[in-house]
Amino acid sequence: MPTIRTSPPPPYAEQLLLWTLESPTQLRELRASIQRELVNHPLVRTDDQDDILDRIVLVATELATNAIRHGRPPTEVRLLRNDENVILDVADRDLSSVPELAHTRPVHAGGRGLLLALEFSLDVGWYATDDAKHIWATFPLEPAPAA
Repeated sequence: MPTIRTSPPPPYAEQLLLWTLESPTQLRELRASIQRELVNHPLVRTDDQDDILDRIVLVATELATNAIRHGRPPTEVRLLRNDENVILDVADRDLSSVPELAHTRPVHAGGRGLLLALEFSLDVGWYATDDAKHIWATFPLEPAPAA
């Protein structure tokens, strides 16, 4: 049975992009913006670039939807990177609940965002700061060429 671990994201990540969302009506623009920003980004160069971009967009949308529906605004979606990964970090201001996998719910009942994140990313975790709850997922980067 899949689980989501309590852990900060991979260390030494630099922020590439930040989106602040207040409502579900902004999700379409989030998807388009992520696609637009990453489609030619030199950091996202893998043999399966289209697949990785689709995975990042899907997971970002699912996690942001969960944060908007079940968290407290604003929802912040950050795209970060380190030497090995693109890191998606989605935060909301509801510190009263913890992320919960919906593996026992019927498929049509919704709540599958975390399961999709586990399925389509390399790793998933969550952590809390003083003012926000964060869920993160990692996706591969092509290794930089040797100097």
